[in-house]
Formats: sequence, structure tokens, C-alpha cells
Amino acid sequence: MAIIFRTATHSTITKMTIPRLRTYVQARKLREASEAFRILRGRGFSLSINASNCLLGGLVKVGWVDMAWGIYEDIVQSGIQVNVYTLNIMINALCKEQKIEDANVFLSEMEEKGVFPDIVTYNTLINAYCREGLLEEAFDVMNSMPAKGLRPGTVTYNAIINSVCKNGKYGRAREILGEMLQSGLSPDTSTYNILLGECCRKGHTTDAEETFYEMCHHGLVPDLVSFSFLVGLFSRKGDLERALKYFKQMKGAGLVPDSVIYTMLIGGFCRNGDISDALKMRDEMVEQGCLPDVVTYNTILNGLCKEKRLSDADELFNEMVERGIFPDYYSFTTLIHGYCKDGFADKALALFEKMIERNVKPDIVTYNTLIDGFCREGDVEKANKLWDDMISREILPNHISYSILINELCSRGKVSEAFRLWDEMVNKGIEPNIVTCNSLIKGYCRSGDATKAEEFTNKMITKGISPDKITYNTIIHGFVKDENMERAFALLNNMENRGIIPDVVTYNVLLNGFCGEGRMQEANKIFRKMIERGIEPDRYTYTSLINGHVAQDNLKEAFRLHDEMLQRGFVPDDKF
Repeated sequence: MAIIFRTATHSTITKMTIPRLRTYVQARKLREASEAFRILRGRGFSLSINASNCLLGGLVKVGWVDMAWGIYEDIVQSGIQVNVYTLNIMINALCKEQKIEDANVFLSEMEEKGVFPDIVTYNTLINAYCREGLLEEAFDVMNSMPAKGLRPGTVTYNAIINSVCKNGKYGRAREILGEMLQSGLSPDTSTYNILLGECCRKGHTTDAEETFYEMCHHGLVPDLVSFSFLVGLFSRKGDLERALKYFKQMKGAGLVPDSVIYTMLIGGFCRNGDISDALKMRDEMVEQGCLPDVVTYNTILNGLCKEKRLSDADELFNEMVERGIFPDYYSFTTLIHGYCKDGFADKALALFEKMIERNVKPDIVTYNTLIDGFCREGDVEKANKLWDDMISREILPNHISYSILINELCSRGKVSEAFRLWDEMVNKGIEPNIVTCNSLIKGYCRSGDATKAEEFTNKMITKGISPDKITYNTIIHGFVKDENMERAFALLNNMENRGIIPDVVTYNVLLNGFCGEGRMQEANKIFRKMIERGIEPDRYTYTSLINGHVAQDNLKEAFRLHDEMLQRGFVPDDKF
């Protein structure tokens, strides 16, 4: 380059400056472009503002803002007359770095120099304010435009509408659309896509369809984004009929669905438990030359695991690997969860080891899933080993981790060991929740100490943790086992006073307790109360009552209840 500069004439170099700089900028060789700019400036060659703006724009685009300001200073010092394009580039540079106030100062300085903003300048400022959530400031800028002889355009309104939607104010966004129409501006597809996207995010199907039809009514052509919003919305809602309607309409309009749209439909089928249609959609996707990605495979894996089709999930996982799609954290964790839930914790552990081999990092969810899987199978030794491995990887247990182990210890009646973990959890600043508390209450009750369970519940309430239905059902069952029916019945009233509605389990436990003690009058009272509260008795309700009356030699009432049971569609075991 130096040789060319030495031999070429001043006019020749000036002529070749713009194309050479543009070539460097287009090739993203911005350092070379900046060096060429400075060499030319150093040799006293005159550069056009167009060439300078080209370089400035390129630098700002890739985020080299400091270098852009250095070039800008050189431009100003050289006496090159900057223009509105220069202004817009540097305003954009400041806004990219969230320096909006500096941008306003720079704008004022430029106006003093006779360089006045245009609509692009204002749109840039409005976008910046909107990105920062400063809606009032954005409105102020837009309202100041007419005084400058500028009229807000569709891009201006789109930025405002988008920001208002992001703030969850769909109604206000609609009002702004109305103002836009009144001003004589025509919204574009992007305008309606912003509104459509907000409706779909909120799950408002009626508003979404009305917005879509309004867009079409205005003569605008929906694009891939428009259809993907609607397909996604109805797929999530489980309304595959409507999702497919828009999918077909999209294809009829000549638009080619991408992997995101196919995956949303596949996800919808999987959520509905319709794996066969999900796989058919996957096949169509491949036939259309749209290759499934890791998200598509993970979606189907999740669907298969939920349906307990683990052998099919295994095959899909292997197919995924064979096709060169690397399983990610979600692929492994989904399959691990499927194995653990179905009682195959050892298979889950083998997959976990493969996950580690592939350098896919597990997290607390992965470990909690495995620890829970082994606890469910009663293999506490392996659960503890996983706990130690988790700690060694500096993955800290959370309240779910502690709840799993506490529940397992309580299930085996080891309440003192469970409380050791409880204390450790609290000392680490991890707040227990109702699930953890219910495990300890269950532990007390299984150890035959319902009184301590009730005391613990009262302490729990003072700590701000409200008992739930499971809490009361567990303690009531504990007192029934301890043959303390008065206390069990009192807890029913306590439960109702706290606004917790008893369920069929609550009534069955009490009813069975009274029947077991031959207190049929109280049992019948519970039965009547249950019916009055609108709780439907089940097979267990009738079996307890029938056995209670048989034990009291009240065969007439037993047979009456037997007939009533049959009328309700329950099949008795006829062992009374």
C-alpha cells in the first residue's frame, strides 16, 4: 500500500479512497481500513465524508466504538464537513453503549454546527429509550418531532408499540396503533407481529386471532413470524387442530416452515400424548429438507419419556447421535428423569456417566433427579455417593436436594437423622418449604408420635410456613393410628377453620378410624358431613363403612350401603 501511495498522484488516490475503504469495510478488515484512513490523512490527502462515514459505520456496527470515536476526531480535525449520516452513526454508537444523555448532548452540539437531525436520528434515540424501558422519554422525543418539521413514521411507532408491549400494556399498545392510523400512517406487518407476539406470549387466543385477521383486512401479508406465533400459541394450548390450520395456511401462502415451527407442532403433539403424530411431523420435516436439531429431538425425547416409552426414547437418543447431533444437557437430563421415574435408576446412572464422558456438565436438577431415583428404590448408599460427588463438583444442594433425603429418612422412621439434615439446611441459609416440613411430619407420624408432629406444625406456622392438605391428612392419619380419634376429629375442624378444604382422603381416614373402633354413630356423622360438603365417596369409603357395620352385626345397613355402592359404579370385594 505504501508503494502505491508513493507513486500515485493526489487525484488518483482520492478517487480510489472510497472504493478501497468500502472494500475493507465490507470484508470486515476494519483495522486495515482504519490504518489506510490514517495513512491517507497523514499524507495530507483529502477524504470524502462518504468514505469516512463508511468506515465509521463499519466500526460502530461491530462494536469498536472507541476506535470509531478516534476516527471521528480525526475527521473533525481534518476539516472534513460532517453531515447527518455522520451524526446518525455517532448517535447510534452512544445509544449502543446506553449513553443516551451523552447522545442528546452530542445532538445539541451538532445542531450548533449546522448539522440537523432527521427521522433516523430520532428513531435511534426513541429505540434507545425503549430498550431501557424509558417510555415517557421515548414519547417526549416522538412528540418533539413535529416542531422540527419531522413526522413520526411507521418505524417510530413500531419501536414505541414494541416497548409498551414489553411492559405488559397491550391495551395501551392498541391505543397507540389507533393514534398511528388516525395520523394517516399505515402499519406494516412488523407492527401487527409485535401485537400478535404479545397476545401469544400472554396466551390470549381470541386477541391473537383478531389481530391476525385485522392485519389481513388491512391488506398486509402475514410472514413466517406471524404464522409461527399462532402455530406456537395453539400448540402450547394443546389445540392442534387450529395450530395445523395456520400451518397449512402458511404453506398455502408459499412460506416454508422452519425447524422452529415444526418443533412447536411436535411439542404440541407430545404434550397431548400423541407421539405417533409427533413422529409423523418429524418425518414430514425431514422430507421437506428441514433437518431436526437438538431442540426437536429433546422435545420428542421428553414426550416419549412422559409416555413411559423408554425403549423408543433410547432408540431416538441413539439416532440423534448417529446423525451427528450432539445430545446436550436437556437430552441427558430428560432421559435420566425418564429412567428414574420408571424405576431404572441404574440405567439413569449409566447415562449420567456417559454425560460426564461427553463433557456435558450436570447441574443440581440432574443430581436431584438421580438422588431421588435411588431413594425411591431404597438405595440410600448410592444416593449418598451422588450427594458427595455433587459436592465435589461444587454444585451446592438446594431445598429440593435436602427434601429428597429428609423424605427418605422419614419414610424409614429415621427422624433424628432427618433433623440433622434439616439443621444443616437451615444453617446454610436454605429456607425449608412445605414439602420438607411435610416429610418430617410424616416421619413423626410413622414413628408413632403424632403429638410431636402437631407441635412441629405449630412451630412451622410461627415461621410463616402455612400447612396444606397433605400436612393435615398426615397428622390426622397419625392420630387415628395412635387411636386418638378425638384429636384427629378436632384437626378436621382446625383444618376447615384455616380455609383448607378436606378431601376424600381426609374423610376416609377419619371414617375408617371410627369404624375400626366400632363408633359407627361418629362414622355415619363423618359420612353425612362428607356428602354435605360435596365430596364424592369412593370405594374405600363404602368398604370401611360396610366392614364397620358388619363388625357390629348391623347387616341390614351393610347391605344397604353395598347396594348404594353398586349403584355408584364401585365394585366391592365382598369380603365382609
